[in-house]
Amino acid sequence: MAVLSYLRGLLTVVFVFIMTPLSSLQALFYLLVFRTSEKTAQAAPTTWAKMILAVSGVKVRVEGMEKLEPGKSYIFAANHQSQFDIFCLQGRFGWDFRWLAKKELFQIPIFGPALRRSGNIPVDRTSGRQAMKSLAEAAERIKGGTSVVIFPEGTRSVDGTLQTFKAGGMVIAIKAGVGVVPMAICGSRRVLPKGRLVPRSGEVVIRLGEPVDASAYTLKEKQDLADHLRAQVANLLGQECPVS
Repeated sequence: MAVLSYLRGLLTVVFVFIMTPLSSLQALFYLLVFRTSEKTAQAAPTTWAKMILAVSGVKVRVEGMEKLEPGKSYIFAANHQSQFDIFCLQGRFGWDFRWLAKKELFQIPIFGPALRRSGNIPVDRTSGRQAMKSLAEAAERIKGGTSVVIFPEGTRSVDGTLQTFKAGGMVIAIKAGVGVVPMAICGSRRVLPKGRLVPRSGEVVIRLGEPVDASAYTLKEKQDLADHLRAQVANLLGQECPVS
């Protein structure tokens, strides 16, 4: 049984490497040939993620969608324990959103242009001035109606401990003046912890909290907002999580 599970995990890794460039080409084809909207082009990465989840045997349950108001844009602030967070959110979250991601990802051949043309937002972290410029641009995009997912911890947690939330994403939220939704991703570390290549099957729960009004905070209070959101995510993580 353990051997079959490991082989399934290896198949998932191979599948990811093969399907990622193909999915990127599909999205570019939609956008450049058929001139579809960014939202329509999301069919490519969403199908890509659903296929990866199916191959890996990972099931995803979403809780708290009733807390969101249809048609509104939000910033979803999530904990980050695994690379599988990406597949779970892209494939099963069920809300139209884009990624706020480091600019280096947008420089990867095929994958990078697909990311950019699909409406995802690069953030330049190489210098303070460039970082602030990219954060301001991101805020304008969100004001225009784009929802985004951010990982305020900045990197994946090694041992599953919720890390400090950085204030950069809070600058975007305050400038955009939208609701920030605390989001707990529970169970993904069991599927694929940081430092491991081969995933295993399991269940992941995406749990949403009540939106927090970022317009109630000033830029001087950005760390207060970050700390408040971290406390909300910690509370959501403290609720029952799947055991694999």
